[in-house]
Amino acid sequence: MDALHTAGIRFAEALQSGPPWLEKFWISVTSLADPKSIFTVCFPLAYFLDRKVGVSVLWIGLVSEWLNVVLKWFLFGERPFWWVHESGLATKELVMLRQFPVSCETGPGSPSGHCMITGAALWPLVTALTALASRHSRSLVMNLTPFGAYTLLQLAVGLSRVFVLAHFPHQVVGGILAGAALGWGLQARTPATCTSGFFMATALALLLSSLALHSLVIAAGIDIDW
Repeated sequence: MDALHTAGIRFAEALQSGPPWLEKFWISVTSLADPKSIFTVCFPLAYFLDRKVGVSVLWIGLVSEWLNVVLKWFLFGERPFWWVHESGLATKELVMLRQFPVSCETGPGSPSGHCMITGAALWPLVTALTALASRHSRSLVMNLTPFGAYTLLQLAVGLSRVFVLAHFPHQVVGGILAGAALGWGLQARTPATCTSGFFMATALALLLSSLALHSLVIAAGIDIDW
């Protein structure tokens, strides 16, 4: 893993050595793609356009948020900003990295929550836009535009997370793949006809199960808060 982490550090160095204007771009992307935006921006907009799509965005966002936390507890995953010092790489080799206000994230880093949760929750919105485009145009370019934008967004989010030293590249790739798989798998299983009480009960169940799982892992002697 050290070789993989070192390669990730070198990749982050290459990203940070780009033009100065890119710094603001990457920081803006990582801020806008924060998972909470799924609930505060994407869900209301999707619900306004189509109720079923909005509920699907909310449902997938809820489940993927919970699953991301659980996966991080079991996969752990170093954070580049901390690893470069804890591993001793900074004392052995010349490391040209810059710190940003969003660099010092704590907790396990695998898989990337930004990529996984955003990618999963936006999937139903992208498929809905693709279906809408196909009904109004036979142009292949128009039909592929929503998924093309989705792919570019995920790529930009992933690169931004590496740029600010929040994640290694392999954690970003894992988050992107997990997000797409979750979005694809859960979209057809959205409880669109359920009441708000169902979603409140589900959220409570996920919260309590997380707390219970956290306690069990700690009791087993595994320090997931390392």
